[in-house]
Amino acid sequence: MIFLISCAASFVLQDGEVLILFLTYQYDRSYYKNMPKVTKKELKRENLLNQGVAMLMEQGYHGTGLQEILDAANIPKGSFYNYFGSKENFGAEVIQHYVDPFIAQLAVHLQQSETNALAAIRHYFDELIMELEKNEFKGGCLLGNLMGEIGDTSEICRKSLQSAVGRYRDLLQSGLAKAQQQGTVRSDKSAEEMADLLINTWQGALLRMKIEKSSAPVTQCCKDLLEDFFKP
Repeated sequence: MIFLISCAASFVLQDGEVLILFLTYQYDRSYYKNMPKVTKKELKRENLLNQGVAMLMEQGYHGTGLQEILDAANIPKGSFYNYFGSKENFGAEVIQHYVDPFIAQLAVHLQQSETNALAAIRHYFDELIMELEKNEFKGGCLLGNLMGEIGDTSEICRKSLQSAVGRYRDLLQSGLAKAQQQGTVRSDKSAEEMADLLINTWQGALLRMKIEKSSAPVTQCCKDLLEDFFKP
């Protein structure tokens, strides 16, 4: 039997605010019953990654000390190295942990819209803009923040950023390719080119949003591309 469930991925920011991403998943009950139980070690690891997302978003990679993360997660230093080995490895895994909910959220939109993939992509970005407005434009995107801060100084984190962006781009590309088949997106440019353009423009708009404290740049980005440039 198939069920729909909703869950929330929450990241607590340093100032006490909580960023919550609501995701809906479809699962098979028989499969769910057979899933292994989450161990205490896995829960502690998850807690460390959640704290890492929150602190790196608020303070940046270099501005966040390892001891701060350990204190927030209530985990001794020795245990940390059993999980991640180094701060660089931790940063690389935080990057993947951060992007996972966004990929899942976009995947749900695409799966639930078989007839209009372009509208599904637009609805997804509309949700992101609403969350940015609710949080008063704080934080922006951790991927974009870290690209500017450590993208060329840590090879481990650079590769993780490249992988995260690639995973995200590939899913957008599949959605745009489906929209091309449906006739709602132009076919004289490849879905890959348009997915890259959308990500690059969105990241630039997020940076401008942060300095202007307005959703206008990201709204214009989506409108100009999804409602104009990408159209046949």
